[in-house]
Amino acid sequence: MTDHWHLPLRHIRGTELSGDTGQTSGMTRLEAISGKTVGAEKLWMGRTHVAPATNSGNHHHGEAETAIYVVSGHPVFVFARDGAEVRLETGPGDYVFVPPFVPHREENPGAEEAVVVIARSSQEAIVVNLPSLT
Repeated sequence: MTDHWHLPLRHIRGTELSGDTGQTSGMTRLEAISGKTVGAEKLWMGRTHVAPATNSGNHHHGEAETAIYVVSGHPVFVFARDGAEVRLETGPGDYVFVPPFVPHREENPGAEEAVVVIARSSQEAIVVNLPSLT
């Protein structure tokens, strides 16, 4: 029987994040909290970097809900609605919610790197890379 009152907290330094996780072209995804790193059962958390003037490939995250917090830069989150592309232009301090199975991509039209923190309702980084949004 697990003594939930006395489980240890885990400290993952920003310099200790792992790139050994699902990746999409045009971005670098770093894993901090997951089943693999700390034994999480319901949560995945990490950081994504998109270089200036770069677009990620189209992808979705399976059944996981995804919450995104923009740390720096001005990333644009692109998805399709009724056959047309929709663009969410963001900046530092903004949040974006990505529902399960929704194809999307990140774009960074700016001159500085875009950095976001990601949390998912899964203990693993589910990444399904796709050819197109429409």
